[in-house]
Amino acid sequence: MKKIFYLSIAGVAFALGTIGVFVPFIPTTGFYVLTSFCLLRSSEKRYNQFVQSKYYQSYVVDLFIRKNISTRGLIRMFLLMGVVFALPIVIVSSIFLKGFLFAIYLAHVIGLTWYLKFHPKKKTLTKGVFSEER
Repeated sequence: MKKIFYLSIAGVAFALGTIGVFVPFIPTTGFYVLTSFCLLRSSEKRYNQFVQSKYYQSYVVDLFIRKNISTRGLIRMFLLMGVVFALPIVIVSSIFLKGFLFAIYLAHVIGLTWYLKFHPKKKTLTKGVFSEER
């Protein structure tokens, strides 16, 4: 019953997300994220396959759980974020809005640097023993 429920929600969300590609006011990304969430919840096999994939391990587990990122990777991430923030800063004519966007970018740089480099690592239970993840 649970599997059918998640699969039906995933089907509807996928259809709405695909319609959202062509209709500007329907949020495509949100519906696609809901689709993947429901598909992963519908099958234990698919969930385990996803969690054990190399992309999940390198981009989610290493970065957000273990907080394992090199200084080069951190700089690369901030440069890409800078490009994304620079485009509207160049396009917008309001000096207030430009300053506000720059302040948001600066807050991201400070906050993510603190979280990924200086925030204490979480202790996790591994085979009955608490260990600090690195």
